[in-house]
Amino acid sequence: MQHGGNIYELASSLRLAERKIIDFSASINPLGISKKVKAELRTHLKYMPNYPDPQCRRLRRHLSITLGVDAKNILCGNGSTELIYLLVRALRPVQALVLAPTFMEYERALHISGCDIRFFRLEEQGGFRVDVEGFKAAMAECDVAFLCNPNSPTAQYLTRAEVLDIADRARQLHCVLVVDEAFIDFLPQHSVVTEVLNNQWLIVLRSMTKFYGLSGLRLGMAVMDVKYVEAMERCKEPWTVNTLAQRAGVIALNDTVYVKQTFEVLKEEKRYIEGWLKKKGIHFYPSNINFYLIKDDMAGRLYERLRAKGILLRDCTNYRGLDPRFLRIAVKAHRENTVLYKTVSFLMRQS
Repeated sequence: MQHGGNIYELASSLRLAERKIIDFSASINPLGISKKVKAELRTHLKYMPNYPDPQCRRLRRHLSITLGVDAKNILCGNGSTELIYLLVRALRPVQALVLAPTFMEYERALHISGCDIRFFRLEEQGGFRVDVEGFKAAMAECDVAFLCNPNSPTAQYLTRAEVLDIADRARQLHCVLVVDEAFIDFLPQHSVVTEVLNNQWLIVLRSMTKFYGLSGLRLGMAVMDVKYVEAMERCKEPWTVNTLAQRAGVIALNDTVYVKQTFEVLKEEKRYIEGWLKKKGIHFYPSNINFYLIKDDMAGRLYERLRAKGILLRDCTNYRGLDPRFLRIAVKAHRENTVLYKTVSFLMRQS
């Protein structure tokens, strides 16, 4: 499975230092890691000889307050990707429903388990938006359904009411609905995380990779009925969430200044990016989060030429339902966004 964020491969092929690569392929907060988190990490380096807390007790207490659920309903992992694999291992589904296109690790985890996968295709003419009634119908006879909201790489989202409608149908069908809210911090009003207390067929995944910039530390959590927590703990390796990740998570959750700054920067940079995409005649799909899915006939060529200059975009050809005309670009800091605009303009003039 190919993902964004592999700056190491490109740096090696171009014989550049990794810091010279401008990475638009991974959709991470343009502010990067917060100053408060950096300070906390420096302080706790002296504790590295100690094993991390295998239960993530302090982190789960803070998550409990932030998410509005009991700590006993939270299981932390080495990124939400670890929890996807744990879920499949614990649930052992026979038939599953997955969007196409969407985050590819659902499919890989299910494939490894030998599960039969049914794909719910998102239509381009509908803007790649999930048809709620169609998805509800497609869950019939499935043991588990994965719903990424907002969805990657399309950036489209369902409202809280729409997801709860699907979750209610999942309960009627006895189908476990796994809602991956990796990007929901950018649209917090549409989270359904508190509803796990009212619906034992609902599991919500959260990540601190995207909004809080903790990609390198890896930190995610699953919020669900206690029976699922216990089932997953029986499958889980110990100490997968390291000490620095746990400390970073606690500080990040309480850094309200960072959250405020994030939304301010995103508002300005999204306006800037949308402006130059329109100016260059590059089609993009509406996005309320920190990345865009774009479509252009010269996307493949543009991707390769930008790559040769050390600028990495997300090639979407390995997503089901997409082809070489599609690319995903992250919203980064203004300097990087300006470099991308000027480089794209230069390359388009040469074509």
